[in-house]
Amino acid sequence: MAPAGSFFQQAALPEQRLVEGVAFPAVLVPSAAAGHDELVAAVRSGRASLVEPLLGAAGAVLLRGFPARTAADFDRAVEAFGYEELPYVGGAAPRTNVVGRVFTANESPPDQKIPFHHEMAQVPTFPSKLFFFCEVEPKSGGETPIVLSHYVYKRMKEKFPEFVEKLEKDGLIYTRILGVGDDPSSPIGRGWQSTFLTKDRSIAEERAAKLGMKLEWTDDGVKTVMGPIPAVKWDESRGRKIWFNSMVAAYTGWKDSRNDPVKAVTFGDGSPLPADVIAECGKILEEECVAIPWQQGDILLIDNWAVLHSRRSFEPPRRILASLCK
Repeated sequence: MAPAGSFFQQAALPEQRLVEGVAFPAVLVPSAAAGHDELVAAVRSGRASLVEPLLGAAGAVLLRGFPARTAADFDRAVEAFGYEELPYVGGAAPRTNVVGRVFTANESPPDQKIPFHHEMAQVPTFPSKLFFFCEVEPKSGGETPIVLSHYVYKRMKEKFPEFVEKLEKDGLIYTRILGVGDDPSSPIGRGWQSTFLTKDRSIAEERAAKLGMKLEWTDDGVKTVMGPIPAVKWDESRGRKIWFNSMVAAYTGWKDSRNDPVKAVTFGDGSPLPADVIAECGKILEEECVAIPWQQGDILLIDNWAVLHSRRSFEPPRRILASLCK
């Protein structure tokens, strides 16, 4: 069986960007035709020597052209990386378990964009890494744009120093109103039972308390209040500050029949966020992002400490799967 070093080779795509001298994201392709067993073996042997150094430098690695076609293939590939699974407790997106540690990505309607965010940035327990897998490529659109978090922080600090200073001092409070069951028409439509993986209110309260989340029960659901929680974090492994929040996503996208996005996120002292600064931050995110069109079989590994991601609207069919890791 071919060693990992000869199985993987780096490639370039026109959509990649050079950020501070590093190609973003890194792209790996197979050096020769091979079966799925060889992919799994190459991942196991090459993770520490090849894939993780690339992930550390670039923040994201796209594996393209490898023999992965089904959810089960993806599950085996993720398993081969050896990362511990993170249960999806406290997240907002409607998702369905497919097989093993594989879930659907956000199931909100195709005409809805999902704004940039770090995965589960609104709770203290979040994944350090996430995988996406393209099982069915979109007819059009549907990219998962990615952007380097430290670079967004740098630009925001230069443009809005007082805002960033207050953000670093006070953090953010996220407020969300959940129904009992999931609402697939909403990008934040995960009901409280699937949010806390229980139908028992007392167990939900225990799990919310472990997250530092306050619950206020209503007749038909619950109001969740999270924070104050930091909006800027220190990336220990890279020695830099990161724009680690879901501020733009909450302020512009946490909207449905229960939720008003302007009330969904505030400064940690309860004061409202300035709409003009949020809009400018959204522009910066778009300006700095990379959006590579999905191809069937693509596996995208993201370091959640380094990279924010989003989703563009699309024309079906499209089926992107995800897996979260501690």
